Amino acid sequence: MPELPEVETTVQGLRPVLEGQRLANVETRRGDLRHAFPVDLRQRMTGAVVTSLGRRAKYGMIDTDRGDTMIFHLGMSGRWRVDPGELLPHDHLLIDTEAGRRLALNDARRFGFVDLVLTDELDLYPPFAAMGPEPLGPDLTADRLLKALTGRKASIKLMLLDQRIVAGLGNIYVCEALFLAQISPKREAGRISLPRLERLVEAIRTVLEAAIEAGGSSLRDYARPDGELGYFSKQFAVYGREGEPCGCGGTVKRYTEGGRSTFWCPKCQR
Repeated sequence: MPELPEVETTVQGLRPVLEGQRLANVETRRGDLRHAFPVDLRQRMTGAVVTSLGRRAKYGMIDTDRGDTMIFHLGMSGRWRVDPGELLPHDHLLIDTEAGRRLALNDARRFGFVDLVLTDELDLYPPFAAMGPEPLGPDLTADRLLKALTGRKASIKLMLLDQRIVAGLGNIYVCEALFLAQISPKREAGRISLPRLERLVEAIRTVLEAAIEAGGSSLRDYARPDGELGYFSKQFAVYGREGEPCGCGGTVKRYTEGGRSTFWCPKCQR
């Protein structure tokens, strides 16, 4: 599933095509993805000017001069194709600009979705309302994390995947950040000291920024809007490396928790 770096990379790829452009046509080619397309999507978006693009957690956002924000989630296999030579069966949403550019939202498995909300009411949008701070923003601090984790007996791995604690962190990058911070994913979240949380916050930012720089991770069907694959998977320190040696001399292990595989090095992660 595309995670935060993949969504950020997608938004960066869409920005030069859409920002400042008037939309000549917005067309859905089926009635739904995971959810039904908004019934007034075409009416509200066609003719609007895109004023900015952004991201909240794993959601992409396209703002217009009409006070609307189109929110998209890529689900398991969604991706935007820029100026496709021909339409494919799973190109479910088309956006044409007056400058002659075309975007196609392709989603073979249809686990993604598109929504349309008033920009001024974004904070009230149900998936956003209970979210914690953005991991790359100034609101994620060790002090805030300490407060959120105080008294929590669940593992730090599970707590970091809770979107109410930190918005947008997924399994891959939590494994990598915990490794970089040298914290065991099994450690009880409420028993991690402030200095170690400071190290963890820095590790989260370092891992995410490196993944964005590399264009994300190419897992399953993910590709950037320009069709190129992300290459951060080649930099994984522990994820997907069960049985391989760690730089500390230990061996990468795997266990399952909360239905997800966790990769870690028991020797250097304490």
